[in-house]
Amino acid sequence: MAITKYLGTETEFGISVVGRPDFNPVLASSLVVNAYAADERHRTRWDYEDENPLRDARGFTQPGAAEPQEEDAGLANAILSNGARFYVDHAHPEYSSPECSNPRDAVIWDKAGERILEIAAERAAATLRHDPEGGAGRIVISKNNTDGKGAAYGMHENYIVDRALPFGELSRQLIPFFVSRQVLVGAGRVGNEFGLADVPYQISQRADFFETELGLETTLKRPIINTRDEPHADPERFRRLHVIIGDANMSEVATYLKLGATALVLSMAEDRVLPQPPALVEPVRSLHRISHDLSVTTTVPLQDGRDVTALDLQTHYFEHARKYAEEGRAPAWAGDVLAVWERLLDGMARDPLSLDGVVDWVTKYRLLRRYVERDDLDWDAAKLKLIDVQYHDVRQDKGLYNRLLAGGHVERLVGEDEVAHAVEHPPEDTRAYFRGRCLAKYRDELTAAGWDSLIFDVGAESLQRVPMMDPGKGGAEATRKLIDASPTAAALLARLQRGR
Repeated sequence: MAITKYLGTETEFGISVVGRPDFNPVLASSLVVNAYAADERHRTRWDYEDENPLRDARGFTQPGAAEPQEEDAGLANAILSNGARFYVDHAHPEYSSPECSNPRDAVIWDKAGERILEIAAERAAATLRHDPEGGAGRIVISKNNTDGKGAAYGMHENYIVDRALPFGELSRQLIPFFVSRQVLVGAGRVGNEFGLADVPYQISQRADFFETELGLETTLKRPIINTRDEPHADPERFRRLHVIIGDANMSEVATYLKLGATALVLSMAEDRVLPQPPALVEPVRSLHRISHDLSVTTTVPLQDGRDVTALDLQTHYFEHARKYAEEGRAPAWAGDVLAVWERLLDGMARDPLSLDGVVDWVTKYRLLRRYVERDDLDWDAAKLKLIDVQYHDVRQDKGLYNRLLAGGHVERLVGEDEVAHAVEHPPEDTRAYFRGRCLAKYRDELTAAGWDSLIFDVGAESLQRVPMMDPGKGGAEATRKLIDASPTAAALLARLQRGR
């Protein structure tokens, strides 16, 4: 049986300081993270001991030195009481959500990241306004993937996969799936990276920035399949699939389908129910071509001689996933994901524009087209590029997506009360619960934390490490009473050592 697909997201947010185009983005990002993490309970340092970003899933370690860790570079880095990590990465504020056990929870804690960034930016702007050397300026945070000037920043997904599944099989199954899923979950963007006059708007923000099929890189020569082997869990049992191809979605439905459908494909691969994948002749070129075609009818060649559309490829995976669920082998949440997947496939086949308010690239395109027609604009107009970014503004009263949401023009999947709760609280059925609760209760004694361990300083001769090597262990059912009954970290450790 396939193992539970614990999953989560990592989002690098765009950042700018209004009226200060020369303001250092690293400094601005650090201001944002530090402003949110000003409360000392967020001062626990990040534990890098078990991290090795140069270890490759193909069975070797890449030569060369790893990039400097954020603390070594003097960058802001915080662990939050909701189990997430909030830090500066490559001159962007990045929010890494806590581990979730299902795609709906992952949507909630991903959306909580937007609220955290909104709060953090407002606090940082207040600091900036009171700094006599900093000058006035409003900090704007955007959940998008490109500045429209040749730079890209990522939205990554993480999935726990059974180590027994060969990485080569995993890659073969995922390449056609990732190349084609953008038609359902792309965030859309004005322009392209190739100077193509006939592509004024495209489906995916990230597609043009990918150059190869497999690789360890995330910022140069970006691969469709990232081969980093850094499980953040028991390496004998688990693999963490680090997905770097995909857009940052404002649409909750798109985020839900992106995570849910991918988790289903991974489960089917583990259970060996998928046939040989429809192998693409040119995966990278196919990725670009599909993103550039708003009609979603362009065909790409397969190695068996057939020509298929992105919807053909997605339907291939959907049909196998439906059969998988009918046989009773899929996770309990699969039925709802399948219903959304089928609805979006049908809508895209009938008329892509019918998914306005559901699929990000369609919603944004309809919004931009209204401006084009009203103001007689060319698609390369600076105003459209500005509107493109404003769609992703995380402010609930200013961001164009959020204004459409407030007006009832986009579909919502989760409740705002659930998102507000997730800003402060961790999921209850993963190890994130133990991490978040310990941070909130034992902040003076928790000296460091990582995804797979906590390190306490309780005055003993050495620091005390508590391993958390299974993402599914450490939830509320197993640890709530233990934490509630332990007034200090020393008491908690004593109870853990006694096995209760």
